[in-house]
Amino acid sequence: MQDTDKSNQIHPDTRIGHVHLKVSDLERSLRFYTDVLGFEITGRLGNSAAFVSAGGYHHHIGLNTWESAGGSPPPRGNTGLYHFAILLPGRKELARIVRRLSEYDWPIDGASDHGVSEAIYLKDPDRNGIELYADRPRREWPRDKSGEYALVTLPLDLDSLMAELD
Repeated sequence: MQDTDKSNQIHPDTRIGHVHLKVSDLERSLRFYTDVLGFEITGRLGNSAAFVSAGGYHHHIGLNTWESAGGSPPPRGNTGLYHFAILLPGRKELARIVRRLSEYDWPIDGASDHGVSEAIYLKDPDRNGIELYADRPRREWPRDKSGEYALVTLPLDLDSLMAELD
């Protein structure tokens, strides 16, 4: 049931600032997040934690082995992180990441057009799910008859996306 009293809702300017992941091998994860995805290392805590970001922010992603060094991913069917999402500034940047993944022969699990955004899905070396996506301009977001966002899951037109790089 939707609450119409906005006084108890979180402030509309609230943003999710970063994600912190337990990983089994810090150096392997750093290679993925820096070499494959292109983030930069902004800090380290010895050999047990590191922080990466885009654009000089203190960190968007924290990686640590405090409770997980040498560990294995949780089995399917368990609770935990489904995926975290990385919002890119536009379609061209999404296309650049897709090309980069291809250059590293990194598997893509899925590609979807959600009406409001276009997204690529993959897993990091520890099988943490990642969504790389670009929003469409808000004025283009589809709405249903009642004015709610009409999210969909359609196949992503990869040819059209990759044409952004031409």
